[in-house]
Amino acid sequence: MVCLCATSTTALAQFSERKIRISAGVPDTNPVSVGVKKMQEVMSKKSGGKMKLMGYYNGVLGGDAQSVQALRGGTLDMVITSSSPLVGMIKELGMFDLPFLFADESEAYSVLDGPAGDYFNKRLEENGLINLAYWENGFRNLTNSKRPVAKFDDVSGLKIRVMQNNIFIDSFREWGANPVPMPKQELYTSLEMKTVDGQENPYVDIETNKMYEVQKYLTTSRHAYTPWLVLYSKKLWDQLSNDERTVLREAAIEARKIQREANKSLDDKALESLKKRGMVVSDLSKQEREKFVEKVKSVYDKNLATYDKEGPNLVFEALKKYRGS
Repeated sequence: MVCLCATSTTALAQFSERKIRISAGVPDTNPVSVGVKKMQEVMSKKSGGKMKLMGYYNGVLGGDAQSVQALRGGTLDMVITSSSPLVGMIKELGMFDLPFLFADESEAYSVLDGPAGDYFNKRLEENGLINLAYWENGFRNLTNSKRPVAKFDDVSGLKIRVMQNNIFIDSFREWGANPVPMPKQELYTSLEMKTVDGQENPYVDIETNKMYEVQKYLTTSRHAYTPWLVLYSKKLWDQLSNDERTVLREAAIEARKIQREANKSLDDKALESLKKRGMVVSDLSKQEREKFVEKVKSVYDKNLATYDKEGPNLVFEALKKYRGS
């Protein structure tokens, strides 16, 4: 009798046949795809094959800003984007663009996976976006075609492409560079045509976009850490069953560990590959790094003064706790 009455959890759960589109602006060689594949695997297993995740890369469904608006309008299911393009909507997310906020990845995780991350998730939901998890984008590093940058003064006068983001613009200006904001789609051509001298991105991004073809010098500056957010349209989220929502959250969180590990591994390999491809790599000494940090204190003060205090306080409390200070 027990065997006749036994029913699987999946069979009892409420799942519809769904093909969920997820957009990413990076190539499918980026570690983001590792996370997406793991999500696909978990979702299929837990939904009995009914929920399918379809990845679209290289921004074929639109750039970050366009995709986010499609999510808010309910015409796209999911997008993986960094926090930076969302600052116009929630300015406190600019916290994650502040230079040298995190010393390493573990510090970032202690903030993102705790109460501070929950605070930003709530703010995102109020703006029509459900964040399922924070994934790894990695630390950003400086490249240029002019000269090695091993000292603070070396960056002076360089034309550096930055994201269309005031914190990055202000930071590079304070460092003596000439920041040039532009969409990423225009970056490679601008480097090739010498419209700009350099740019800044994680190692994996530098390699997968073949920037070594148009950039000679790389500095391991690790000046900013901006996470990936795995976002779902709230309009479409509200149409899902509780079981489907649970599976999506669990899949994104299970994929988070694997995606972060893949990003760290590929980031290390990308750096070695860039060296082998002829890029000249310079490290910043502790003393030189402190010069960069000192110069952007005004950027911190300017932006923190405009933020709702709850978010920044949670970030700094998490960092203080993690550092044991």
